[in-house]
Amino acid sequence: MSKVIVHSLFSEFDIDLFKAGKHFRLYEKLGSHPMELNGEKGTYFAVWAPTAKSVSVVGDFNGWQGKSHELNVRWDGSGIWEGFIPELGPGTLYKYYILSNNFGIATEKADPFARLCEHPPKTASVVWEGDYSWQDGNWMDTRGDKNALDKPYSVYEVHLGSWKRKENNDFLNYTELGEELVKYVNEMGFTHVEFMPIMEYPFDPSWGYQLTGYFAPTSRFGTPDEFKQLVDKLHQAGIGVILDWVPSHFPEDAHGLGFFDGSHLYEHPDRRKGYHPDWKSLIFNYGRNEVRAFLISNALFWLDQYHVDGLRVDAVASMLYLDYSREEGEWEPNIYGNNENLEAISFIRELNETVYGNFPGVQTIAEESTSFSMVSKPVHMGGLGFGMKWMMGWMHDTLEYFKKEPIYRKHHQNDLTFSMTYAFTENFMLPFSHDEVVYGKRSLLYKMPGDEWQRFANLRLLYGYMFTHPGANLIFMGGEFGQSSEWNYNQSLDWHLTQYELHSGIQELIKDLNKIYKSSPALYEKQFSQEGFQWVDYGDAENSVLTYIRKGHNQEDDLVIAANFTPVPRTKYRVGVPKTGTLKQLFNSDAKKYGGAGSKKMSVTTENEPWHGYDNSIEITIPPLGIVIFQ
Repeated sequence: MSKVIVHSLFSEFDIDLFKAGKHFRLYEKLGSHPMELNGEKGTYFAVWAPTAKSVSVVGDFNGWQGKSHELNVRWDGSGIWEGFIPELGPGTLYKYYILSNNFGIATEKADPFARLCEHPPKTASVVWEGDYSWQDGNWMDTRGDKNALDKPYSVYEVHLGSWKRKENNDFLNYTELGEELVKYVNEMGFTHVEFMPIMEYPFDPSWGYQLTGYFAPTSRFGTPDEFKQLVDKLHQAGIGVILDWVPSHFPEDAHGLGFFDGSHLYEHPDRRKGYHPDWKSLIFNYGRNEVRAFLISNALFWLDQYHVDGLRVDAVASMLYLDYSREEGEWEPNIYGNNENLEAISFIRELNETVYGNFPGVQTIAEESTSFSMVSKPVHMGGLGFGMKWMMGWMHDTLEYFKKEPIYRKHHQNDLTFSMTYAFTENFMLPFSHDEVVYGKRSLLYKMPGDEWQRFANLRLLYGYMFTHPGANLIFMGGEFGQSSEWNYNQSLDWHLTQYELHSGIQELIKDLNKIYKSSPALYEKQFSQEGFQWVDYGDAENSVLTYIRKGHNQEDDLVIAANFTPVPRTKYRVGVPKTGTLKQLFNSDAKKYGGAGSKKMSVTTENEPWHGYDNSIEITIPPLGIVIFQ
């Protein structure tokens, strides 16, 4: 086997950008790149290891022997080791053997920029050269409009390893998912899918939230090109793709980023800032220029190379606060004496500015559970720059309310109405995510009180309320057909339940809610604006009824919504309306097709009887544990 030939893909300008933390296409330079040099085919390798005494490429081609293929360190102090090895090509298994100047510590590491990794539990990197031809030009040309904040955003959250499995419990691969998942999401009417992390991860019970291969789609389901094909097919079906992305922490696995070159290279050296007590993982050093460039390059990589339409950034709250999950004495205040992580905040702002500056048609979404202000406001206004933020307070308050027996709900009406006091402080997405259906929290269906009829009626009401509340929507897989059991990452969803009328009824309800959401401008044109919502009456706690109006740009599109949170039908219930005419019923959660009692569609004409502060009103029936929508 030939020895390493001195070669570089880096210009001096590249190095200057890298040192300054401003090189955001590092994946084009670092990592392994099959290429031809002076007429000879081989692979160029480059890795950042500034405290290394030597770095060698080891792999199946040299018997994993330490120093036979030693890379050359650059002269410019960048800490980058590089070189070209002839004859090596795609499919080569490799790692970096790093001997450190730090007490002679030796580490054997997977390539942080590898495009493909071995199937876990194996841990080697794989030289990869893709050859995929995208067919999603129409989507890419128009996605800026489809992804805009005044367009429908109904998201189906998916864990690829457990959405559906084969009879022997094997995974569906990316190609099979490209047929079955795309068809299903299209039929259900969701506008976007959100994949829980698909970057390579070593440990299945982490669900993908502890990454070791930041630039590699997990090999559990196939190759990088096959994952591209899955994204492509979703785009061709008019469905956007959001990826969960984890810049908040990474695991201590021996082959991963931790203690990479015998020093705290990627993680913060101070354990008070560099170790996460909840997840027993390491925290990135957001103040180090090269680490910022690594992370921002990674975000852009998925948007660039995989045509992804959005990044949902995991665990943002843990990044923002120095005392997150820490006791007194376990953290150190910042220079201003408070608990904000200024380096992480600076990183997040630069991330969002860079993402939107390079890919204006995408969205970033923060999973952020605290009252940190202006998360979804632009950086130039002093915000963090995200496009949206998960509305965790709404989710918590709403589920707590629905868990209560209806007889007690009149004492807790404020749990539902409180969200409107802050609903427009951020661009909120309403999530019923995977976190709500694990670890003994029960499925959404079994959070509901009462007998079987009441549970399903409550779930239909919950979804109707969700889709008519201001904000975008997210439902975790299985919730759309009322899965009975908690989510189990290690097996398929309980698809057999859809043969039963009540479960298939929930499916039909979600289909119709998605149709109504996408065809009703009042539900999305001003979904993040106070102008898009108006209470009719939030004070009828005695009957546990809420009535409200959703508004778009044109008054003719306005919707009147009435929700009854008790099992007692509200007949001849009068609702004030702002204009005269006939109102058509668009939706009734008690319809027979949804598993309800069969309430019929109806139209009502306004009467010249003042009510709720309006000159006119309508008289309607609100079904038990039901919600109705009129236009």
